[in-house]
Amino acid sequence: MANLAQEIASYLSTKSLSPTPAWLSTFLPTIRTNTPLPALQKTALFRLLATDITQSLARSPTSCFPATVHDATVRERNLTGPLAVQVLDVEDIGRSCWSQVEAIEAAERGETTKGREIIRSVPSEQETAEGVQAAGAGPHKVLLQDAQGVCVYGIEMHAIEGVGMGMSIGSKLVLRDVVVARGVLLLNPGCVTVLGGKIEGVHKAWKEGLKERLLAKARIGEEE
Repeated sequence: MANLAQEIASYLSTKSLSPTPAWLSTFLPTIRTNTPLPALQKTALFRLLATDITQSLARSPTSCFPATVHDATVRERNLTGPLAVQVLDVEDIGRSCWSQVEAIEAAERGETTKGREIIRSVPSEQETAEGVQAAGAGPHKVLLQDAQGVCVYGIEMHAIEGVGMGMSIGSKLVLRDVVVARGVLLLNPGCVTVLGGKIEGVHKAWKEGLKERLLAKARIGEEE
């Protein structure tokens, strides 16, 4: 069993995910040891991507944000990584809040658009707010959390496949050679690897509250 734990930990480290001994000790009893190793490795990855990394990943100086990451007086610095983070929030800062609310409400009514034509259908659970959110052009602003619980905002400088309003909250990203400018991460395809995953309860709460958050921001914008 010790050798199996080492094999699984070694595989996960190739994804820049280093599980804690505690997480491995809870994972191993749930598997059949006669299962082929590649299948066990994929199962371990799937389950780890569904966890809160503040509870499941080991911490080291290079795998977490530095203590001074939020220092706005530092014009620019580079984080070598690899640094695993999870998404706690995502915003489409390329569209107004009102337009996003309208898109969500249209999807709730089962309406989609094709050119200037409105197409009506019965919306499924996957085709309400989530379907329209995925179509956002961006750029996107994401709130990222490392294994020690430190949260930093990142801005999408160029479109990154897998980053957008349709992504799951709790999705795991790996950052390499990312620039931090005055406390904000500047995200490009070359420095971000999207691994996926979801923290089910956190994602559900975020999705259910999205429309109200957009409405609140839109009203604040009107007052200004």
